[in-house]
Amino acid sequence: MATLEAVRQVLSGALPRFGCFDLSFSKVNGLISVQSGVNNTRKSSVCAQVHKHSRISQDRRRICAFQARNGVFHGKNDVSRLNSMSCKCQKAESLTGATAKDQHRDLLVDNSDKATSIPPNGITSPGINEFEVDQQLKHEKGGFGSNGKPATAGKHKDFTQKVRTNSIEDEAWKLLKNSMVYYCNNPIGTIAANNPSSTSTLNYDQVFIRDFIPSGIAFLLKGEYDIVRNFILHTLQLQSWEKTMDCYSPGQGLMPASFKVRTVPLDGDDFATEDVLDPDFGEAAIGRVAPVDSGLWWIILLRAYGKCSGDLSVQERVDVQTGIKMILKLCLADGFDMFPTLLVTDGSCMIDRRMGIHGHPLEIQALFYSALLCAREMLAPEDASADLKRALNNRLVALSFHIREYYWIDMRKLNEIYRYKTEEYSYDAVNKFNIYPDQIPSWLVGFMPSTGGYLIGNLQPAHMDFRFFSLGNLWSIVSSLATLDQSHAILDLIEAKWDELVADMPFKICYPALEGQEWQIITGSDPKNTPWSYHNGGSWPTLLWQLTVACIKLNRPEIAAKAVGLAEKRISLDNWPEYYDTKRARFIGKQAQLFQTWSAAGYLVAKLLLANPSAAKNLVNEEDSELVNAFSCMISSSPRRKRGWKKQILV
Repeated sequence: MATLEAVRQVLSGALPRFGCFDLSFSKVNGLISVQSGVNNTRKSSVCAQVHKHSRISQDRRRICAFQARNGVFHGKNDVSRLNSMSCKCQKAESLTGATAKDQHRDLLVDNSDKATSIPPNGITSPGINEFEVDQQLKHEKGGFGSNGKPATAGKHKDFTQKVRTNSIEDEAWKLLKNSMVYYCNNPIGTIAANNPSSTSTLNYDQVFIRDFIPSGIAFLLKGEYDIVRNFILHTLQLQSWEKTMDCYSPGQGLMPASFKVRTVPLDGDDFATEDVLDPDFGEAAIGRVAPVDSGLWWIILLRAYGKCSGDLSVQERVDVQTGIKMILKLCLADGFDMFPTLLVTDGSCMIDRRMGIHGHPLEIQALFYSALLCAREMLAPEDASADLKRALNNRLVALSFHIREYYWIDMRKLNEIYRYKTEEYSYDAVNKFNIYPDQIPSWLVGFMPSTGGYLIGNLQPAHMDFRFFSLGNLWSIVSSLATLDQSHAILDLIEAKWDELVADMPFKICYPALEGQEWQIITGSDPKNTPWSYHNGGSWPTLLWQLTVACIKLNRPEIAAKAVGLAEKRISLDNWPEYYDTKRARFIGKQAQLFQTWSAAGYLVAKLLLANPSAAKNLVNEEDSELVNAFSCMISSSPRRKRGWKKQILV
C-alpha cells in the first residue's frame, strides 16, 4: 500500500520527478521489477502512458519515479535502492526537422574526456574509441612481416616485440570498446562480435550473458566498474519476465541467454523513442535450449564485481538478494535424480549444440559449485535464508565428494576401471555405476600420461564420457571443486599433452573430436560441428583467461604465459576469430565470426592477470575448511552410514 500511495503522489505531482521508468507490477516473491528506458523528446510527459510489451502478459504503467536516496519499489519492503536502476532520460535540444535516428544520437563523455558517439543501435561506431592504435608500427622500419616475426633482428628485437605486444593489446581494447552496447545512454554490455565487413550477423549482435563474462572481468581489472554494474542490474530485471514456449514456462529464476537493445518509437508519438531490452531465454535459440549456465555466471560476476570494486551495496540490495535466491531455488529444487550434480539437456552451456553432453556435464557442475560458494558468501545473514544456506552447504559437500571421487581419472584409476567387475548389487560395490571396461576408448590409453590426470566430461549409469573438456577442468581448479593434488595433476596433463590441447593456438574446447559414425550418431551429422571444428575439438582463444586464472592460483603462471605468447603470434593478424579448426589449430574456423569480442576479452584478461597476478584472488574460490572436514568424514564413513548422511544437517 505504501508503494501504491507513493505512485499516486508522483502521478499527482506531489513528489519531485527525476527519471522515467517502465514499472512492472508483476510480483515475484514480492519483487516489483522496474523496466527503464524512455527517451523523452517532448516537453510534455509521456510517463503515464500505458503500453503492452510483447514479452509481458500483464500491462505495465510508465511512471516517473519519486526521488529517494535508497529507493527501489519492492512489494514487501518500504525501502530498497532505485537510484542505480534509473534511466536518465534526455530532452532533445530541438524538435524541428529531427528524426528518431538523429534524436537518439547523443554524446557520451567517458572518464578520459573523449566523446564517444552512440549510434541508434546502441553500438559504438568503429572509428571512435578510447584506445588508439598506431597502425604505422606494422609499416615502419623494424616492423613485422606476415608471419608475425620481427623483420629485423639484433639488439632491437626485444624492444620491437614489446612494442608489437602493446599494439595487440591496444587493438584488443579498441575491439572491446567498439562492441559496447548502450541502454538509455549508459553502457550495459558488449555484443558477441562486431565485424564491420560482415553482412550476416545472425545473433552475434546480441549481448550474451556467458560471452560478457570475460569482457566484464576485463573492465573490472581496468577499474571501469559502471558497465559491469549496469549489466548486473539490468539482466536482473529480465529474470522476472515471463518466459513461455508452446504454452510452457520454465522456473522464475532462469536468466536469459542473451538480450538486445532496440530503439523503438513510442506508441502514438512521432517525436519520442524508447530503448527496449529484448531478451532471449531460449525461445529463439537454435534447438530451443534454456541457458543453464547464465544464472551461474551472473552470480560469479556479481561476486567479482564486489571484490574488484569494493562496492558491496549492489549485492546487498533487496532485489539482488531476491535474484540470487531465485537462481539457487531453481538449482536446488528436488527431483528424481540420485546424484547431487545438475541434470541438464544437451546444448545448455558454452557447448550450445548437440555434442552428447546431456546428463551431468562437468562444465555445468564446476560453474554450479562456484556459484554456490559465491552465493553463500553474498547472502545476507537473515532468518529467511537459514534453510537455504543449510541446503546449500549440504549440496556443496555432496557435489564435491561426487566429482572428486567419481569424475577423476588418472593412470591408476584407468587401470582400476579396466579391471572392473560388472552387475554388482550391494551397498559397497566398487563399480557403483556399472561401467563396462570395454567403454575405455583406444585413444585414451595413449593419451593418459604417467603423471597427471583430469576430470571426465560426464557420468551417468553405465556411461562415462572420457573426453577432456577444458572449461570444466579449468574452472574446477578455479572454484576448488578439484582437490589441490588433482588441480596440479590437471596442469601436469596440459603440459604433457601440449601438442594435443594447445598446439598452434590455445585452447581446445574438448579433446578428442568425434569422428566418423560416432560424429554422425552423437551430433546428428552437424555440419558446423565437423571433426576438429567449432565445439567438436575446435580451439577457442577466449579460454586463455580461464587457463590464466587456474595457473596463477596454483602459482604456475609460466604455463599461461606460454599460451598467451602463442596466441599473440596470430590472433591479431587473423582478425580475432571466434575459433580455429584442425588438430593443430592451423586454420581459422570455417564458420568462425571475426572480431569476436570474447576472443579479445579473454586475451586482455590473461594479459592483465599476468601483469598483476594478485588480482586473480578476486576471481578464485579458496577451499573451505568446513567442506574439507565434511568431505573427509564422508570418505571415512561406511557405505551404510553414507546412506543416512542426508539426514545430517550442516550448519
